[in-house]
Amino acid sequence: MTTSTHAAETLRIGLIGLDSSHAVAFTKTINATDAPAELRSAKVIAAFPGGSPDLPTSADRIEGFTKQISDMGVEIVPSIDALLKKVDAVIMNSVDGRVHLQQATPVLEAGIPLFVDKPITASLEETKQLIALSQKTGTPFFSASTLRFCREVIDLNKEDVMGCVAYSPCKLDPTHPDLFWYGIHGVETLFTVMGPGCKSVQRTQTEGAEIVTGVWEDGRVGTFRGIRDGANGYGVLVFGKKDIELTKIRASYDLLVVEIVKFFHTKEAPISPEQTLEIVAFMTAADMSRDADGKVISLNSLIGETK
Repeated sequence: MTTSTHAAETLRIGLIGLDSSHAVAFTKTINATDAPAELRSAKVIAAFPGGSPDLPTSADRIEGFTKQISDMGVEIVPSIDALLKKVDAVIMNSVDGRVHLQQATPVLEAGIPLFVDKPITASLEETKQLIALSQKTGTPFFSASTLRFCREVIDLNKEDVMGCVAYSPCKLDPTHPDLFWYGIHGVETLFTVMGPGCKSVQRTQTEGAEIVTGVWEDGRVGTFRGIRDGANGYGVLVFGKKDIELTKIRASYDLLVVEIVKFFHTKEAPISPEQTLEIVAFMTAADMSRDADGKVISLNSLIGETK
């Protein structure tokens, strides 16, 4: 494990996965000369490119993103082990959720706090394993979509929510369960507004859209609409006790990056592993409902003893 940084020292951040535009955006934000005060005690200093040869979205972009990161003065290292010798914290931006558990394992075993970009993994079982490893090693992590930390979502009144419809683009990729690939953005918006406690899921799929309806333990209903045809965008329709409010969301990384650096300093995750697991179970149940012609799927049966 690396030596803890003192308050006056710079927090050294390492990147795993240079096949996502997030790696470039996060680095620009953290290392900017005019970075906000919350980021001035941190710097991205090293990166391991990673990459997935069988995933075009990764393989076709890694060379270009790696060059951009290198041009910003970040050292490119040949392995995760080499990275861990240089840093105090790790941001994993690998676009391929299938490699996240494998890449996270040495980080957590080294006791280095970790942020895992969406999707946390490519299966419910691997998410359970990652959480279990974090608990076993006592190493904190969190995973989130940037939509959770967009200003429009933060400013929503979440005190009297009776239900909501959250929407986002929902591109699919055959390497991942359907909603894991891109629908996660809208699903996480849904859970940010509704809070935890979803007990069952039912899904309707067409070529151009996904409709996934969750029923919460207190009887409230929340719906994710995934868009593949027609106008695209991010937003949420909130049904409150006294008002109904439609909010369009402008995706931005800035507040997420601030939360990541704050987490690295405090070791206190802004999102609990239990809530992350519930979100993954929701998306897994959506696939199960699709395969069972729209049958209602219980989340408790999927989460089991971990909940």
